Amino acid sequence: MFITPVEIFRLIAVTFALGYIFSDIVKRPKAIADFYKKYNWQDIKTSMIIAAPAVLLHELGHKFVAIFYGLNAEFFASYFGLGIGILLKLVGSPFLIFIPGYVSINNATITQSAIIAFIGPLMNLFLWISSYLLLKSKHFSNNTLIILHATKRINMILFFFNMIPIPPFDGAKVLSGLLEFV
Repeated sequence: MFITPVEIFRLIAVTFALGYIFSDIVKRPKAIADFYKKYNWQDIKTSMIIAAPAVLLHELGHKFVAIFYGLNAEFFASYFGLGIGILLKLVGSPFLIFIPGYVSINNATITQSAIIAFIGPLMNLFLWISSYLLLKSKHFSNNTLIILHATKRINMILFFFNMIPIPPFDGAKVLSGLLEFV
């Protein structure tokens, strides 16, 4: 089985937590914001549409490539990390640095580990470029344009942040794999 019921629960928990954590980040036009002011759920839903794919596709990319290599891989929600994200939101922190989840992979070689590590940021790069290209057409509603702009921005940040070549970031594993060939 590719994704277990427990992992599905974890994915749902991370999705809702991310929606809440980022619910103040997305700025909608004033008329739309006034209309939905009494419905905080709309802010959470919009944030889930933006943040959840960025994080979950990143992590599932790791998982599915590991499975492709025949390795055991399991997605875990980092409830401690999500708690930090929720706490940072509650205190109004201008920085949101936290780990919402991770994939545990056993027995990967250095090369496999590097490829598996690169796939996560590659998913963010794909979402960043896709939203950038979609924004060029501008044939979307204002709400969709806002979602695409936020998607572009968060995935750009996640791509560069995760490619930092310092442990525990993916970039450190990618660099290790590249140095193996030198």
